[in-house]
Formats: sequence, structure tokens, C-alpha cells
Amino acid sequence: MSSYKQLTSEQRCQIEVLKRSGFSQQSIGQAIGASQSAISRELSRNQGQRGYRHRQAHIMATESRMAAVSTTKMKPALLAIIDAKLKLHWSPEQISGWLLEEREQGISHEGIYRYVWADKKGGGVLHTCLRRRGRRYQWRGSNGKTSRGQLKNRVSIDERPAIVDAKRQVGHWEIDTVIGKGHRGVLVTIVERVTKFTLSCRAMSKSAAHVTAATIALLMPFKALVRSITADNGKEFAYHEQIAKRLNCDVYFAHPYCSWERGLNENTNGLLRQDFPKSTNFKQVTDSEVKKAVNRLNDRPRKLLAFKTPAYLMRAHMAALAA
Repeated sequence: MSSYKQLTSEQRCQIEVLKRSGFSQQSIGQAIGASQSAISRELSRNQGQRGYRHRQAHIMATESRMAAVSTTKMKPALLAIIDAKLKLHWSPEQISGWLLEEREQGISHEGIYRYVWADKKGGGVLHTCLRRRGRRYQWRGSNGKTSRGQLKNRVSIDERPAIVDAKRQVGHWEIDTVIGKGHRGVLVTIVERVTKFTLSCRAMSKSAAHVTAATIALLMPFKALVRSITADNGKEFAYHEQIAKRLNCDVYFAHPYCSWERGLNENTNGLLRQDFPKSTNFKQVTDSEVKKAVNRLNDRPRKLLAFKTPAYLMRAHMAALAA
């Protein structure tokens, strides 16, 4: 039986660093716990014209795996997970990103949509869990592009330092917004990648001005531990240069429709939805209710943190800076 396992994003980051340092394929394999043949396959399949770059390689590998997976190949255990996430009102894109980030399973969001519509055709109700409900998913093409314009002076995640992916340095954050039912109210959510520490507050609207103000207010007390912020391409982040200037940090943008590049933030939004489901009107939610939900997340022991809490780790890092 084959013992081959898909390489992780962190392993691909190590491959890039070691390859640039002149290490042989055998040495690279020994360093990351993979065989020489696995390294050879990786370099031959996922290397671009400018050489091997770990982010590009991870995207290429992910797209290749997703293309190979059809609805008919989904195992019952995986379908059960997808059903459960849909019933929590996760979008197919969020489920796809979460599966890749947490389970290393490459299932495309288009494949999940096909499964949902097949379920509807058979009399199922999974489609009622979608935000669009009865409306078909609009295919965006293989390059993920639409007619939407890009933000001015945006810096791609491709330019982000490799140390951010390695998750060894505290101070790199992911940011997103959670919208209330009928676009009534919005939460700004920010998560630190290493400690999993979460910040969130209501914004007056989803406008760039209001989201920028909320972002700066949330992060200013932690300014000494704000090295970078990674956002999606929403227009609410149009004033990213103001955020970068006030917080003295870099702001990067994920590739369009690649939610797994901010998988931690997407997962955190799903956890917040336990307190604020899709039917929530955030204009009727109090600041204290938001604070209570965020504190519950930060005071929860996490297995990834050796059962320490995000709040404990953030306090420790802030104290170390002040010492």
C-alpha cells in the first residue's frame, strides 16, 4: 500500500528555501520528512517559469487535485462533513478552503455546488442553506477572474515573506468582514495567525472608511505586534494604505476566490456564526454581545496551541515586548 501523502504549504515553503540554498533533492526530502521521489515529482509538476515558488506551487498542486476530484468520488464520511458545514451556513468556498487547510483534502467549491444541486434535483434541501438559495452558482472560469476591478496599489500575497506561512513569528494577522442578514450591519474580524487571537467589533457600515476606522481601533492596542495584515479583495479594504501607515505594517491581498489563503480567518468567522447565525441583524447586536463572543473564543483552549488559550499567548507576547 502506498504511504504517499500530499505536501503541505509549510513543507513547500521549506522546499523553496532549501532548494535556493543548494540542497540536493535527497537532503530536502530528509529535512521535511518526504522521499526523494516526492521532492522530484513536486519540482517537476509544480515549478513555474521563474523557478520553484512555494505559494505558486501550492496553488498549482491544489488546482490539480481539485480537478481530479468529482462528486462521484466523494466518500460518505466527506459528504457528511460537507452536509454538516452547509447546515452551519458555511459557503461552498469556505468549506473547500477549510477542508484544504484543516484536513488537506482538495475538494473544489464548484464540486460542492454540483453536489448541492444534485441533492436539490433529488428532492434534498441542502440548497436552502446557501446564501443564494435558489440561484445557480456563477462559474468564474479557470483563472478565477471576473469583471470586478482591483484595489489601487494592492500588494499580492505572492510578495508576502515566507516566514508568515511558516507561522513561527507572532504579528501576522488575517482580516475579513461578516455581514448581517439583508446587509444590516457588519462585523470586522481579525485573527493573529500564530496565537489564533481574535479581535472583532461592529462597524457602522461596510464602507471602506468605516471598516478602516474599525480596523485601526481594534489593532492599535497591539500595534507593537502588528507586522502584516492579509485581506481579501473586497472594496471595504480600499483604504489599505491608510491602515498600513497608521499601524506601521504591510498589507497583502489574497488571490481572488482563494479563501484558503486566509483559512484561519474563514474558520474563525464560522465559529462566530455559532453566536451570530446568518439571520442576525448586526445593527441590533450590542458591543457587549460581540465582546462576549470574542472572549469566549480567546479563552478556549486549542489543541493546536498545546491546549493553551489564544488570550494567554497574546498576553505573554505583549508582556515580553514590554519587558
